[in-house]
Amino acid sequence: MEPEAQPRRPRTAKKILIVAVVCLLAAVGGVFAAVAPGLAGAVLESEAGSAVRTSPGLAAPVVAPVKSDAAPANGAKQVNPAAPVSLKVSNGTIERVTLTSTSGETVEGSIDAAGTGWTAAGPLKFNTDYSYTYVVKDGAGRETSTTQSFSTVSSSHEADAAIYPLDGMKVGVGQPLQIIFSEPVLNRDAVEKAIKITSSAGQVGAFHWHSDKMVRYRAEGFWVANSTISMDMQLFGVDLGNGQIANFNKKVNIAIGDKKVAVADAAAHTFTLSINDQPVKTLPVSMGDKRFPSARGYGVLMEKKRYDHFRASSIGLKPDDPAYYGDVDVEYTIRLTLSGAYIHQALESAYPFIGNTNVSHGCIGFAPDGAAWVFDNMGTGDVVHIVNTEGDFAAHDDGFGDWNIPWSEYDN
Repeated sequence: MEPEAQPRRPRTAKKILIVAVVCLLAAVGGVFAAVAPGLAGAVLESEAGSAVRTSPGLAAPVVAPVKSDAAPANGAKQVNPAAPVSLKVSNGTIERVTLTSTSGETVEGSIDAAGTGWTAAGPLKFNTDYSYTYVVKDGAGRETSTTQSFSTVSSSHEADAAIYPLDGMKVGVGQPLQIIFSEPVLNRDAVEKAIKITSSAGQVGAFHWHSDKMVRYRAEGFWVANSTISMDMQLFGVDLGNGQIANFNKKVNIAIGDKKVAVADAAAHTFTLSINDQPVKTLPVSMGDKRFPSARGYGVLMEKKRYDHFRASSIGLKPDDPAYYGDVDVEYTIRLTLSGAYIHQALESAYPFIGNTNVSHGCIGFAPDGAAWVFDNMGTGDVVHIVNTEGDFAAHDDGFGDWNIPWSEYDN
């Protein structure tokens, strides 16, 4: 006899659910084991456990990484000190920026209202290494710090200049403005654009380059008497060419005096000074002889000395030359050219020839009282126009011979 069949006990829903989960996990585990056996049995952390991510996916929202653009570039060399130092970011904001030199000097700067841009407030120094550290924050509030470095133009590529007249000087109506650079200038247009010259009388002038280092500026006519001239030179950081960078900004204000123009007549042996176009004094003189005729044209008075010392050797004369005069002390000297033409009191041996014969080595010689009067009444920037001489024009840069250059040639 077969045993009596026992009735089956119904499975509970809980047991059914457990079995289903176990089967599902077994199936998933089998897939992982088939794809990546090394992960089988590993405990995996869900990406959903992280609030943010920087790569696309379904488990969490994406936060784009901060992009930054810093200038100068990291490791840059020979950076122009006038070049802007800046930082621009996207997908985030700038928290703070520090720009310091290796000597510990800090360059101040400011962050814009949006927090996405920073700019240095002032220029850098030449021949200096800088450390540039900035901290940025992304959309999730995470901060990142970056440090870069760069160095500026070395001293070997730093250019300076000498300017004349000096700030605050008072000069005559014939004085050109002069800048002599320490290094050759190839980018002349850039230099001229960086210099603004204004006249209280409204005169407009032109630059004229006498060499690759020296430039001068004058108006078409003499400066207006008792006007003022202002030179505003914003040359810091200007590239002169060949990597030479100007290292200065400078403002110069110059006062112009009365119009004083003298005419020295080698044929009449006279020197006539006019002040503001009115003749005030005519004096007898002796000028350059046939061997050393005085240079013709306009000359502008330069430095003057109450006492000076002249040497014949300075103009190439030797003791065996009949014109040799050795070393002599001279009074009331005013320089006309760099090469040695002066207004001065004549040597005593020339007194009999004053007013009737030219016996000098190119200078304009006066009797003692005449020399003293001219010395007291004329000065730097005043003009002497030499006429009726057999001499040629002095070189334009042998002193200030700018007025002997036609305006059409000067302004080019």
